[in-house]
Amino acid sequence: MKTLYLDLDGVIVDIVSHAKARHGESVNIGKATTFDKDLFLDPPMIEGALDAVVELSEHFNLFFLSTAPWSNTNSWSHKRIWLQNNLGKLAWKRLILSHRKDLLMGDYLVDDRTHNGAAEFKGMHIHFGQEGFEDWEKTLKFLIKNK
Repeated sequence: MKTLYLDLDGVIVDIVSHAKARHGESVNIGKATTFDKDLFLDPPMIEGALDAVVELSEHFNLFFLSTAPWSNTNSWSHKRIWLQNNLGKLAWKRLILSHRKDLLMGDYLVDDRTHNGAAEFKGMHIHFGQEGFEDWEKTLKFLIKNK
């Protein structure tokens, strides 16, 4: 069974809309992740993410890989609490927090950014939100086809 890592923020969790709802449209998302100590506790899920996770968990060795802001220590535990509250058994002991995503071994990484080693990931980096992977429908179709 192939290994698949899913980034949380921007792939599973709609952190941008959540930050804007809490702090206004002009909020600097990077700064919000640092000063808003509870930002990661209850953001909404991206459309289609739940159904995708359920299906992908049947075909892949699935893990959630995320970077937590170093200066927001609450973010570390809040990401785990969010997974527990929203994905339950699907995420049980499957959270990896790292600032070096390139150090992990696997077949696929779905991430909305190229930072923190995502672009250097040894397997295939699927750049979520970009051409061909604009949403969960297209991303899921690709992954299931290439399982």
